[in-house]
Order: sequence, then C-alpha cells, then structure tokens
Amino acid sequence: MKGQGTLLVKGIEIRTKRINSEDYICISDMLKAKDGDFFITDWLRNRNTLEYLGIWEQVFNPDFNCGEFAIIKSHAGLNSFKISVKEWVESTHAIGIMASAGRYGGTYAHRDIALEFGMWINPEFKIYLIKEFQRLKAEEQKQLGWSAKRELAKMNYRIHTDAIKQNLIPPKLNSRKASLIYADEADVLNVAMFGMTAQEWRSANPDKKGNIRDYASINELICLANMENLNSVMIGEQTPQSERLKKLNRIAIHQMQILEDIPARQVLKEGNDHE
Repeated sequence: MKGQGTLLVKGIEIRTKRINSEDYICISDMLKAKDGDFFITDWLRNRNTLEYLGIWEQVFNPDFNCGEFAIIKSHAGLNSFKISVKEWVESTHAIGIMASAGRYGGTYAHRDIALEFGMWINPEFKIYLIKEFQRLKAEEQKQLGWSAKRELAKMNYRIHTDAIKQNLIPPKLNSRKASLIYADEADVLNVAMFGMTAQEWRSANPDKKGNIRDYASINELICLANMENLNSVMIGEQTPQSERLKKLNRIAIHQMQILEDIPARQVLKEGNDHE
C-alpha cells in the first residue's frame, strides 16, 4: 500500500494508509460491518481493549504515558466511564490509534490493533479482513518487484547507451546520426527479445501508450537486462551488429525457456531482414 489504498471485506470498502512506514486501517469504515448501533467509544471503553492497547503502546511506543494509562485503566468497567480516541491519544501520547477530521477523515488504527477491532465486530469479519489484507500486501510486493525490474532495465539501458557512445559513434558524428545509431541498437535488443522493432510494435498497437518494454513481463525484463549487459560487452569488442543480433536472439530464447519453461522459439536465421 503506497500512501492510501482500499480493502474490500464482505462488500465493505475499508481505507488504508501508510503512517511512518506502517500500515493503518480505517476502523471507522470497519464499524459499518457491526450489527446494531455501535460507536468506536463502545469498543474503546472496554477493559480488555484498554489492556491490549496499553501493552501494544508499551512495546512499540517509547513516549507512551504509562502513568496516565494506569489512571484511565482504573476507571474502565464503570458504567459512567467513556473515553474518545482524541482523549486517549492526548492523555497517553498513543500512536496506535489516531483520528483525523474532514471529508476523508476517520479513525485509523495500526494493523495489529485493527485486527483486534475486527474480532470485536465478529470473528468471521476478522478472518476475511486478514485474508484481504494479505492479498493486498502480496499484490503490493508483486508490483514492487515489477518496478524494481523495470528500473534495473532502465539502468542497464543507460550503461548500454554509454557503450554505444564510446564505441559506435565517431567524435564528429552529428546529433541526428547519433540518434539513429541509438535507435538501431535499441531495436537490436527489441528484435532479439520481442521479434519486432519499436516502430513495428507501435504500428501493431496504435491504441497502447508507452513503448514495447512497458508491457513486458518480469521475466522478459530480467532477460532484457541481461541482454543489455551482454550487448554492451560485444559492442566494446567491436562485434558486428548482425552477429550480435543472432547471438542475443539465441540468448533470449535460452533464458526465457529457463524462466518460463516455454517451447523453443525459432532462432533468427541467416538472411533475416533485420540483419
């Protein structure tokens, strides 16, 4: 979850957000699943709730006011006892629960505490909340992995273009010629990996934004990153472009077979139009 996100638990949208690198869940949204007319203060005034909150704060919050907590806890259980989230936070300097005002406001609790709140709603709701939270975190990790591989590919491409500048572009080459050489080298990788040039991909996909690499799988990006490094080495060795294309295509096929266990694709043959 980056910044803010949403969980969908038994048809109820529950907002989430990151606070100091920790996941917080909106218990105001969760309360909608509770049968009857209840408020967060009904949960907060419960002695078991306060004991759990106190222990959590003592473990994770060095600024927690244990003296004030002891006073509050001594009143828990009395019929007249009530405490709001605002009063709890101001009195004890708690960080596990916080309330924000405004149109998009609400009461947010650290995920550990939100799960306990889910149990108060009902055990089934808590199970579904855990399941949805785990799904969202797994999706987040998957997206982070893809982004990391995309950044790796971009970094290797910068290394790759530096090699082209040093070995393929004569000192007196004008900028237009230089751009053509860059494009040709990028297409060497595109043809070896995807079987088409950037222009061919754009012509075949006029409705898609970005470029061919933006739609690549994680495995393709891993393979592409390796190929860019190898191509840089071959450029430094003055290997002709046509020879590099065939070698890179064979490498791409071999690596993708290992990564995805897919049937072999036909290697670019002698006399291919792209050579």
